[in-house]
Amino acid sequence: MRPVVRDGAARLGNIILKISVVKSALMLGVACGSVFGGSAAFAQAAPATEQAAPEEGLGDIVVTAERRSENLQKVPLSVGVVSGADLRTFTAGGDDTLLALSGRVPGLYVESTTGRIFPRFYIRGLGNIDFYLGASQPVTIIQDDVILEHVVLKSNPVYDVRQVEVLRGPQGSLFGRNTTAGIIKFDTIKPSNDFESRASASVGSYNSVNLDAGVGGPLIKDLLSIRLSTLIQHRENYVDNRFAGVSADNTATPRKDAMGGFDDRNVRVQLALTPGERFTLDLSGHARWYDGTSTLFHRGALKKGSNDVSAEPRNSVSLDEGNDNPQSYNTYGGSVRATYDFGPAALTSITAYETTSGFSRGDTDGGAGANFPVRGVANGFGESQGQIRDLDQWSQELRVAGTPGGRFNWQVGGLYFDNRDITDFYQRTYFLTGAARNPNNWVRLRDVNTSWAGFGQVSYELMDKLTVTLGGRITEDKKRTQLLKTVQTAGGVNQYPANGRRDVTLKSTKPSWDASILYQATPDISLYSRVAQGFRGPTIQGRSAVFNSDFSTANSETILSWETGIKTRLLDNTLTLNATVFGYRVNDIQLNGNDVNGNGILFNGNKAEAYGMEAEANWKPVPNLTLGAGLSLLHSAIRDKTTEVQICALNNVVVCTPSAPVRAVPGAFGTTYLVKIDGEPLPNAPEYNVDLTARYDQPLGNGGRAFVAGDFNIQGYTQFVLYKTKEFTANGNFEGGLKVGYAAPDDAYELAVFARNITGEKNLKGVIENYMAAVFNEPRIIGVSLSGKFR
Repeated sequence: MRPVVRDGAARLGNIILKISVVKSALMLGVACGSVFGGSAAFAQAAPATEQAAPEEGLGDIVVTAERRSENLQKVPLSVGVVSGADLRTFTAGGDDTLLALSGRVPGLYVESTTGRIFPRFYIRGLGNIDFYLGASQPVTIIQDDVILEHVVLKSNPVYDVRQVEVLRGPQGSLFGRNTTAGIIKFDTIKPSNDFESRASASVGSYNSVNLDAGVGGPLIKDLLSIRLSTLIQHRENYVDNRFAGVSADNTATPRKDAMGGFDDRNVRVQLALTPGERFTLDLSGHARWYDGTSTLFHRGALKKGSNDVSAEPRNSVSLDEGNDNPQSYNTYGGSVRATYDFGPAALTSITAYETTSGFSRGDTDGGAGANFPVRGVANGFGESQGQIRDLDQWSQELRVAGTPGGRFNWQVGGLYFDNRDITDFYQRTYFLTGAARNPNNWVRLRDVNTSWAGFGQVSYELMDKLTVTLGGRITEDKKRTQLLKTVQTAGGVNQYPANGRRDVTLKSTKPSWDASILYQATPDISLYSRVAQGFRGPTIQGRSAVFNSDFSTANSETILSWETGIKTRLLDNTLTLNATVFGYRVNDIQLNGNDVNGNGILFNGNKAEAYGMEAEANWKPVPNLTLGAGLSLLHSAIRDKTTEVQICALNNVVVCTPSAPVRAVPGAFGTTYLVKIDGEPLPNAPEYNVDLTARYDQPLGNGGRAFVAGDFNIQGYTQFVLYKTKEFTANGNFEGGLKVGYAAPDDAYELAVFARNITGEKNLKGVIENYMAAVFNEPRIIGVSLSGKFR
């Protein structure tokens, strides 16, 4: 067992010195201190904790789910909220800031089988399991009103954040390009006219370091303000590569602490210009430099007939390829937001640009060669690499909104979106017992996605306490994928079939709409209902060209959803209880599976249906105790009586136990086994999720407080693939976190010890079917944290 924390503060200093960006951030902080009144004053400023002293009752939660500030209890749709302070607690051990949200909001699930650069989001069970770099997702990510559409851009970490909002269900009227599942919206802390700063730092197991900080204030009083923010996360390698046999890349020496670590360095600068009462100009620029390890697949961790992975060590793998699975991306972006208030209405323009490049390499079969024989024979090697050579995303939004307040509110706008990238895919598949299949094969693709939309929303108070809201959007979404080049190093240039689909363009123009009604029964009880229709544009998957196969495509999917709920504030404002029931149907749902030749393909299923409920409660029975709970229940089913998908088979042998009848058919590389997916639940759609939080503060004689806080999450039955088996499921996954600490008098600072995944649970989070390979959650991290604010 490796030590949890080595040599306390001295070790922390040594680790931070290894990360060059920390030095830059500290220098930047000193410079900012000089700007905001002198470095000495900055150093002597009194900090305050992130968690303020307990107050009577629960405070209001203000959201911008309708592009205007409103009390959460009076918004006519289902919105889940996570505060920035809570998110920083979840990531104190260096966890991915996006994956840490999974289960923290009822109905939200997040996972990745491609490391920290490709999170996949699911809301109410609707998402996309495809790991293709050009994959389309039905969940849209928005940071500070900027759309992050490409899967790599969606991995941009969240830091110095004020609040996270999860808008469930189709959200076509106001946000993004269009979405069938929902939106995750991140709002960072903005520059202000007063000096403000905050920081939280921690060090823990495996020399994990997490620093999330922001500092800002006026450069010119009442005219120009600035805020500088940074996130630095580090973890040393802790996973051994025990492979010592014959390998395709001639790597035969076992290596200790070969992988599992990362350096994720981020910085953001925001400027706010307010030359008058009517005009505001906000500029933002950010950069990310990430180096780490892509997902580790533990081959053979699953045994036929069981999903028990307890025998597989978390910190040891046997990879014969992939060069220890390196992963590296650099991302840069910026935006300009300008607003002019004409009085009865305000005009807002948001212009944004994002660019990224990098690669992810991995041993995709989780180890091969003699270590993993099939029928007593070594079965070969498998490696893949995806590389974005260049990606550019532009977006432009114009919106005119009436002045909020009164009985009638309105807004209209338009959006233009343009994403272009050039991507390389590399795949090596070599069988020791037979002829080479696509050895060292790679392709280069160009993807272009353009979209425009016009949207609007009106809200009118028909009578006292009764408000109706209507929204609509018309969207054109166009995609094009071109095969630029394909090379097979063992056989020279590989000729793509002359009649193959190597240049595909798809376009769809469709309306989307929503209608809701809100009844304010009492000042503390609101009832609402909402119905919405949305669509996701057509999708092209070009990765199959690496196997000399045509591109696969899927036409647009459409969704019709409904929900009805209640929002309450009870017991003298010490209890909030919100609950929603919902249902939806997705026609022509876009799915991913394998064809008879084992190629990953994209296709349309007939439809999928789902229904369920979500409930959230916060209770403050006494001033020093706060309790929270979230619950989601979901039933989903694919309705398609004809579609079949390939199941888990290797070298003509079925290696898992599917519950549906199996049909064997001849394929290009031997027998393929297929099952129907009619009636199966959507993949990565937990049947239930329970989230519990608690915090107790004990006042001390000196005016300070001792506190203990915990958070716990339980995930119900989850199926990872399109067909049901005994192996590729999880049920009862559990994770807990604990934090115990001291808050100084007048909230001067907060010092705590913490544990993430405190019980060391080894949860199954994903699979590679043919190789019975498992993907695990993060290990237990125990550490020390310090947080505060400076004024």
